[in-house]
Amino acid sequence: MSRKMFIGLIFIFVFLSAVTFITSMPQSKNVRINAALKPYMPFVLQKELKGLTILNTKTGTIYKPKLNDVYKRLDQLEQQWGKKHLKLANNILSVINDQNKTIKNIQIKTKKEASFVHRFFKI
Repeated sequence: MSRKMFIGLIFIFVFLSAVTFITSMPQSKNVRINAALKPYMPFVLQKELKGLTILNTKTGTIYKPKLNDVYKRLDQLEQQWGKKHLKLANNILSVINDQNKTIKNIQIKTKKEASFVHRFFKI
């Protein structure tokens, strides 16, 4: 095997590894808003021998996505939950329970927080 071919294979391997790593990363989240919402989101990551699973603590449903899709799937589940359980009005993000009662109000303080809520939860 020639030296150029060996370097080419290493380059291809590094490139494919980087692409896989980048595509499996979750979306960036606003730290303050995400921390305030986390106690109300029913999704928990669990470690198992075969990898990570996502548990819905309200329904007991267990999701077993592929290892490189775990965080993307968690984001999707959180976004679906947010569309149903979050309302935004006058820079106040309200967490709504299943009976349509407000559990918590979170003040949106900056434009970055507002854009995160619009971008991530699409509300």
